[in-house]
Amino acid sequence: MQIGQIIRKNRKEKNMTQEEMANYLGVTAPAVNKWENGASYPDIMLLAPIARLLEITVDELLAFQEELTAEEIADLVQELDVMLKEKTYEEAFTWAKEKLRLYPNCGQLFWQFALILDVHRLEKNVEVSGQYEEVMIQWYNRALESGEEEVRTRAADSLFAYYERNEQYGKAEEYLAYFSDQSPEKKRKQASLYSKTGRRDEAYKAYEELLFSNYQMARLLFYNIYRLVMEDGNMDKAHLLVEKQGELARAYDMGEYNEISEKLELAAAEKDADTAIDVIGRMQASVESIADYTKSPLYEHMTFRTLSGEFVEQIKSNLLEAVQADESLEFLKEDRRWKELLQRYTRKQ
Repeated sequence: MQIGQIIRKNRKEKNMTQEEMANYLGVTAPAVNKWENGASYPDIMLLAPIARLLEITVDELLAFQEELTAEEIADLVQELDVMLKEKTYEEAFTWAKEKLRLYPNCGQLFWQFALILDVHRLEKNVEVSGQYEEVMIQWYNRALESGEEEVRTRAADSLFAYYERNEQYGKAEEYLAYFSDQSPEKKRKQASLYSKTGRRDEAYKAYEELLFSNYQMARLLFYNIYRLVMEDGNMDKAHLLVEKQGELARAYDMGEYNEISEKLELAAAEKDADTAIDVIGRMQASVESIADYTKSPLYEHMTFRTLSGEFVEQIKSNLLEAVQADESLEFLKEDRRWKELLQRYTRKQ
């Protein structure tokens, strides 16, 4: 970022007009405008007054370097890592501090430098003064000001971990605001805080909700991969994925219906009448188990809607209609067992 950009950015952050700045410095408003547009530079004697007015250091004001590329950031991070191995912690910290003065707007670098130094002292049990910790916290907070959401989230994650580690749970909770409400990691961290602050029922419920939603996501991912391998004609892998889906449903206490239902599509694709008829019969017989998870101890702190007998019968009816209308099951129409199965369940309706 050029000096003019730095002046404009910090002036606007202070809600100061170009004319107000010019009056304070004893120059004209057009002169300030030229600085900000890069048409000219401030006189050297004005650098300190400008820095004081904007409440930044002269080093920050003179940070002429453009934004760092990902490769440049990686190189600096690697250099810091080497210094921590070859020099003292204090020397590496001082070097990092000087580098950050050159790049005051690179949130990614502030976060990574703070993280590396923080992790190193924890892993190596390096005794450092509170002053170092205080500066690292400042660096994490500088990263929170980044225009990149990923950098802000990572910085918030590091600050959460720092305050949780130091048992400052109220402070740690503040940083959850930087996570998306749809983020499973936010809920996991919140559950961790619940458990550490005596709110055990809330912790159980939050963890169970994560477990339940993870099943739904894993099931969807398995199915999406299944569709891909079917398009590629990889039947061996298709069978593997269907078996894994059944195991997944068993592991999460989803009931027999959910354990076997995924087999039907594959049986239809292979025109495997034996498996298709067996699966449809078992699905129809096990509709009552479709909500077995509501009785599982895995989810005992969650509240589910109770399925009425009328609703269960409706599912059975819908299933029967669906398999009869399914064109992929046309090959079963002349199969005696298929006709008997339909007659048996139609009579029960």
